[in-house]
Amino acid sequence: MTTPRKTRPEARPTLYEFAGGAEALLRLTNAFYAKVTADPLLQPVFKDFTQQHIERVALWLGEVFQGPEAYSELRGGHLAILAAHAGHHITKPQRDRWVEVICETAVEELPDDDPFQERLRSYIEFGADIAVRVSQSAEQPTSRGPIPKWDWGPGAK
Repeated sequence: MTTPRKTRPEARPTLYEFAGGAEALLRLTNAFYAKVTADPLLQPVFKDFTQQHIERVALWLGEVFQGPEAYSELRGGHLAILAAHAGHHITKPQRDRWVEVICETAVEELPDDDPFQERLRSYIEFGADIAVRVSQSAEQPTSRGPIPKWDWGPGAK
């Protein structure tokens, strides 16, 4: 007697795939940076940012959400993004406003799906905390750690 084979359920897409890939993340970052450059609290932090920076942020988010490792290939990984924040002295109110604006923009530009938006926000909160911490010193960080890889979280099916 043969044992019936168990079929593997459809694999859930990565957050990157669910978001819509590189095109969707670039749309998000373009819309987000249009807002922060006009925001009185955030404008001082972002006034000198370029289109190239916006594109790099989209690559970073793609890699974090389990897409291509393009940011690491082009920029060198986690140490590069940490170094980019050094010396900016991001305040708690700026951090909180940054989180608020990018999460609002994500609802507008990416799938309006509660589990997806919750996971995106969890990374944004996590990353914003690191950015604030690293930004307080003008010294370039020397320890990078791995690039965080965000998925659907514990208990996701």
